[in-house]
Amino acid sequence: MTQPLLHSDHVEELELLLRLIAKEVRRKGREILNDFSITPPQFDALNYLWEFGDLTIGELSNKLYLAYSTTTDLVDRMERNDLCERVRDKNDRRVVRLHMKEKGRDLIQRVLIVRREYLAKALVHVPAADLEVLAGSLKEIYTHISD
Repeated sequence: MTQPLLHSDHVEELELLLRLIAKEVRRKGREILNDFSITPPQFDALNYLWEFGDLTIGELSNKLYLAYSTTTDLVDRMERNDLCERVRDKNDRRVVRLHMKEKGRDLIQRVLIVRREYLAKALVHVPAADLEVLAGSLKEIYTHISD
């Protein structure tokens, strides 16, 4: 059974609210990164390595929507800061993968803790039952808009 189309006012309001929330989370997220001496692109790169494991520069470049050369420069800086390292693939020595080092894992965990604490302060004003519904609804939306 298909659901009836949403009233355009609901779509407009939800789009605006999601955009405003994303903007504020991104703004505060960048502010938090200043305390950790890491740039937003470095955080994004570490986050992808955290989520997907070892990646090639090409794979990371695609996920970051950056040119290969820009990603290479980013990885060079991250290597100098001891956040990741280039490692030859065990199955195909021609392939080089990026491996997050302990310092990178520690950094991403600490950043995520602070980001989640920030969000928790805003969510404390929402009843727990509403948070369950909200989380379920957001998961459903994500399922239908993600590739």
